[in-house]
Amino acid sequence: MEPLKENCPEQAPIANKSLRISRREMLKTAAVGASIAAIGTLPVRSASARTFVSPPTRPFVEPLPVYAPKAPVALSSLVPAPAKLPVAGECSRTAHQAWDTCAPVKFYELDVRENQHSFHRDLPTSRIWGYDGIYPGPTFHARYGESVCVRVRNNLPKNHVGPGIPQISLHLHNLHTPSESDGNPLDFFDSGTFRDLHYPNEYAGLNVAPGGDPREALGTLWYHDHRFDFTAANVYHGLAGFYLLYDTLDSGSETDPTPGALRLPSGRYDVPLLFQDKSFQNTGALYYDLFNTDGFLGDKHVVNGKIQPYFQVARRKYRFRMLNGGPARFYQFALSSGFPMTVVGVDGNLLPAPVEVKDVMIVPAERMDVIIDFSRYKIGQSVFLNNILEQTDGRGPKGILKKPQNIMRFDVVSDAADPSVVPKALRPLPPINLNEVVKNRTFDLGRSNGSWVINGELYEPNVFAAEIKANTAEIWTLRNSSGGWHHPMHIHFEEGRILSRNGAAPRPLEVGRKDVYNIGPNEEVKVFLRFRDFVGRYVMHCHNLSHEDHAMMINWRINP
Repeated sequence: MEPLKENCPEQAPIANKSLRISRREMLKTAAVGASIAAIGTLPVRSASARTFVSPPTRPFVEPLPVYAPKAPVALSSLVPAPAKLPVAGECSRTAHQAWDTCAPVKFYELDVRENQHSFHRDLPTSRIWGYDGIYPGPTFHARYGESVCVRVRNNLPKNHVGPGIPQISLHLHNLHTPSESDGNPLDFFDSGTFRDLHYPNEYAGLNVAPGGDPREALGTLWYHDHRFDFTAANVYHGLAGFYLLYDTLDSGSETDPTPGALRLPSGRYDVPLLFQDKSFQNTGALYYDLFNTDGFLGDKHVVNGKIQPYFQVARRKYRFRMLNGGPARFYQFALSSGFPMTVVGVDGNLLPAPVEVKDVMIVPAERMDVIIDFSRYKIGQSVFLNNILEQTDGRGPKGILKKPQNIMRFDVVSDAADPSVVPKALRPLPPINLNEVVKNRTFDLGRSNGSWVINGELYEPNVFAAEIKANTAEIWTLRNSSGGWHHPMHIHFEEGRILSRNGAAPRPLEVGRKDVYNIGPNEEVKVFLRFRDFVGRYVMHCHNLSHEDHAMMINWRINP
């Protein structure tokens, strides 16, 4: 391991573990002291102090919010215009690696600010942080071959008190993105400043073939805050949203006449669903326990920012982009009718073929691209999307619930034409060529003195755990020796392929390309990874966000 050479100007190196632990405890103490003077924002209490449950709310009285795609802006509206190098007023960064070869053709502006949000009509509004001031953030629709630049303005309150910090780093999880736009946890910037992020929207493998390999396409992505040490609280505030990516195969049109187009449900029938769990004080104010290092669980189930909403559907097929955006809770979804669902994609990637399931588990940060066919129901019928998985703490799931939890309700209200199809074949997988592998690495996930460690070490901002040669492949073994804990591990930048789980072949929903790997108690998962096209620093971390914020993360770097 060697020291960090290109530290973000906003984040000074931390010299050793003892200083880091002292700093972490100092931050906790400061946040608690501040929150005492800030009742009505996100308050902090110790885990042992919470003896209440959230106030009651009526189920299925709130309609599910579904956003129209965010509109681009004219380049002329961004002053000064974005450029390869930082422009006047922009926080420091390195040059955009792909600017010359993938010049942006669409431009967006995101205003990150505080606002009031209604989670439910039976509760008072809560103070949230939102991209464009809304929760969840706006949904982007992008296309391969159309490079995008997003200007992210940090307009959060500089005098914020309580959990979270008004410094941000937007991570687009898990686009094939140059490191300077990846949203590295150390690349945070202050309130009152902005950063331009460049998303080439090109398939991985540009160094092998012009335009890359279409088998490497991503579809369902999400973006969220990734500020070092404060990811959990900042995301809990509301900093999360969808980024959907289309190409000629998964074109976003169920009537696409192009030969080979999949024609999956589209338009109003292609619906992103962000699942999170929240907790509220007796006053109705949003509650978060900063002292919980195991993984915070809420007792209210929120979909697209509303508690237990309903959604009116027609008698036809729908595509639901299910995202577990919560800090620690695992979900296992099933329909109350007992009818099956069809999984067409996992994480950002379409599977090679659809998989029919009666229920599906989604770990934190994981996505499931699911088709539900409502033509088998009658108008006037309702069906619930239930969570059947029991979980009582941050360790992970305990088993199947005796009584399912109603998360949302689908109300069948009309007939509608349905030209969409679910083809027998979806997106083919690229081959795994083990001859490309130049190194095997093992990362042991553990627990030490109440903190989370990888290979026995706390996260150090100025240390790299892996130095990788560009355009090579490696096998990473993720081994869980932390006891009875689950760790949904996320590796930035490149999708990987599970070679084995505990020595056996990957499970049916793990055969495709993934970016989140749930490593259960005493499990070992081998992952094939390729590192192509761009250079720079990235991270791997647990997406139980309390684990990430409490040191279960490593830096790694791709070198020319």
